[in-house]
Amino acid sequence: MKLVEDEALCRLIGVWMDDGWSPKLISAMLAFYFADDQTMQVSHETIYQALYVQSRGSLRADLAEKLSLKRKQRVPHAADRTRNSPYKEAFKISERPAEVQDRAVPGHWEGDLIIGCDGTAIGTLVERSTRFTILLHLPGDHTAETVAAAMIREMGQLPDHLRRSITWDRGTELADYARIQTALETTLYFCDPHSPWQRGTNENTNRLLRFWFEKGSDLSVHTPEDLRRVAAKLNRRPRPTLNLETPANRLNQLLQAA
Repeated sequence: MKLVEDEALCRLIGVWMDDGWSPKLISAMLAFYFADDQTMQVSHETIYQALYVQSRGSLRADLAEKLSLKRKQRVPHAADRTRNSPYKEAFKISERPAEVQDRAVPGHWEGDLIIGCDGTAIGTLVERSTRFTILLHLPGDHTAETVAAAMIREMGQLPDHLRRSITWDRGTELADYARIQTALETTLYFCDPHSPWQRGTNENTNRLLRFWFEKGSDLSVHTPEDLRRVAAKLNRRPRPTLNLETPANRLNQLLQAA
């Protein structure tokens, strides 16, 4: 009933849902921001009820559509990457130091591509300790040369201690990994074949990004400014895994310390 009577609360929930926030995160942040005001707090179950049963609330009718990502089963980027692999001499994920796994030291990244229709793609990079996300603009193609140039351009803006390593899938888009390692003075590690869970942080982030970059859509229509805007929205989103801090704030703390 609270969402029937309180239009201001409904507007705030709508603003956050427009940025891709889940009802569970919204409920947590209402409790955080309005700890002394019970009238501005609501459970995520109540939000879900208001979304699906219109008579229970005054939330915008279109907000329910924002909960559905229309996800399908993940399709590998290539049928078989084991033959003639360009990664025979590359570092395997089993060779990563322990500091990467336990997130004790910042500067270790995971990356992959989000694939759209007609071979369009966007590159994604996520820092493991802060969950800070960088998006790579790949307007024409996602060949190894294009991806390498975009990664060097974007990650080259980071200080040395925040680009210690990158873990990637064994897609041909990173066949130019030796050039990336040299230019960024970092180390590339590659997952075992067909093992996306070994980049779990990146996989989870890519699922969040599908709010803006729906599967089957033309990803080439997004400009570099569009990608920066989406990355900023995601990096300003409070994360339960960071005790409701934002990735942007966590990364800023590391930059100030440096």
